[in-house]
Amino acid sequence: MLKQLHGDFPDLTDSKIRYLEQEGLISPERRASGYRHFTEADIARLRFVLTAQRDRFWPLKVIKDALDRLDRGLDVPGLTTPAPAATPATPAPAPPAEVSTGVPMADLSAGALRRRRAVRLSPLELRERTGLDAAAYAQLKAFGLLRTDSGGKHQADDVDVAEAAVALSRYGLEARHLRLFRVAADREIGLTQQLLEPLRRRRARGASGPDPADREAELLAHTLSLHVALVRSGLAQR
Repeated sequence: MLKQLHGDFPDLTDSKIRYLEQEGLISPERRASGYRHFTEADIARLRFVLTAQRDRFWPLKVIKDALDRLDRGLDVPGLTTPAPAATPATPAPAPPAEVSTGVPMADLSAGALRRRRAVRLSPLELRERTGLDAAAYAQLKAFGLLRTDSGGKHQADDVDVAEAAVALSRYGLEARHLRLFRVAADREIGLTQQLLEPLRRRRARGASGPDPADREAELLAHTLSLHVALVRSGLAQR
């Protein structure tokens, strides 16, 4: 990961990265082995932090506030590119682009399913961002398609759900119709968890083996690919 950034930041060290992590500006995933795993989104976020320090001379508090606004899909005063960033193609020094919605809907890989997106929006911010009206929002929550966390905030996946619901509403689909997708998703997740339970029990006893979270993402990626293949097959036969 350091090699990817050394060209632009030759003075970057592992201790500097650990310091930024301790300050809460980056939060790479910790593997069971204790090693940190940096996704492309993590690297883009780190690039934004380092660029803000070097080119804008922003203190850490200002950078942290800017990241919080970007994570929640809000504009940051002083930045010409308001959209948050999570794509590897994002050039420096512009802030990473697409942290708000994160994973493209066409990406069905296991890595995409495990990719974390630190977006937290209030119900009003979610509606303003996606164009979802109050009535439709209430229905989507009632049918379990939108869910808030313990702090009453919506995560990044809810942005995708709301945007899809708005798009589908133009075709006459309402929340009650979309509930079928929630049920199907929960069944796929439940089946995967059932299949992985023996592996989780073995890992809990200290046995070696694949990471259950990685295996879960792989299984779900295959089920999504199967779903797409079945839809395409059905369309071809009409």
